[in-house]
Amino acid sequence: MTNKPYLIFRINSSLYGVEAFCVQEIFSLPNLTPIAESSADLVGVVNLRGDILPVIDLNIRFGYEQLDYSLTDTIIVLEWQEFRLGIIVNQVLEVHNISLQEVTTELFYKQELNGRATHFLAGIGKVEADIIMLLNHESLLCYSQSLAPLGAIKTIENGEYSDKLLKKQLEFCPQATLEEKAILRERAENLRQATQKEDFAGLIPLAVVGLNGEYFGLDLAIVREFTDIRQVTPVPCCPPHIVGNMNLRGEILTLVDIRTVLNMPILEIENITNIKVMIIKIDDLIAGVTVDEVFDVMYLQPSQILPVPTAVHSANSEYLRGTANYREKMMSILDLAKVFQQGDLIVNEEV
Repeated sequence: MTNKPYLIFRINSSLYGVEAFCVQEIFSLPNLTPIAESSADLVGVVNLRGDILPVIDLNIRFGYEQLDYSLTDTIIVLEWQEFRLGIIVNQVLEVHNISLQEVTTELFYKQELNGRATHFLAGIGKVEADIIMLLNHESLLCYSQSLAPLGAIKTIENGEYSDKLLKKQLEFCPQATLEEKAILRERAENLRQATQKEDFAGLIPLAVVGLNGEYFGLDLAIVREFTDIRQVTPVPCCPPHIVGNMNLRGEILTLVDIRTVLNMPILEIENITNIKVMIIKIDDLIAGVTVDEVFDVMYLQPSQILPVPTAVHSANSEYLRGTANYREKMMSILDLAKVFQQGDLIVNEEV
């Protein structure tokens, strides 16, 4: 049985995979510079350590509508032969070895665009209960903007392909706030700066969230996704930190407010629709953690993590791994696994 390693990522509610060997690097979404007279799916370019990297939106390339981008989005840099390309994704998950016997290719056909045949999906793979759309990296990277009119995408109308014009945006992420735009520009500047051979293996990936006006960083590896609260069903006879249950695509998740462990005022139930949920997986435990804001995904060198000051968080320092500078303030690095394992958050009593 032949296996291939694929990097799995999420765009909207769909899962995609690309062969891991062609993934060069991954970084948080920076500010992009839109390019005039480019195809609609080329949303901009970024200066990546002296090289201009084109970045595409797969939503547009596959004929879907362009969505608003956010600070938690990520760019995956693909490289094959002399071609290099960035793609915007909502969440990078993990690398899976997929058996070629679990890949279906019969559903695909080559479509003709301007006299050339191409298709961007190599097949559909299965990972447990998940369906993964596997990208054809060769077609994706060799795709030329001459395959589609400038500023247009191909859509199917009455069984035939037609061109649907899209208005090119003069500014990347025009819906972003001033603070978010500043973060995007800072990321772009960091990518521009030339670096010697960096050791990315030692970097610590963190998700940065906000609670009661404070910044907290936590291990990105245990974060499955971020989502909005839609409807919460209260759970009777539970302590105040159990917010309730939420249905997430058919999966019932318990929402937990960790503020009690951090000696913060607990979430007011009337404000429940104004917050975000961070879906976490720690060993066999899957739960939702309520947060005020989701700010960033970042990577720290171990040397950037400082000890917890004696006078700060004295009551809950046992749950902190350290501190780091973030946005001219101090960010506490939270050991969320320890919070759940030792913070008396899990309710095992039967009623």
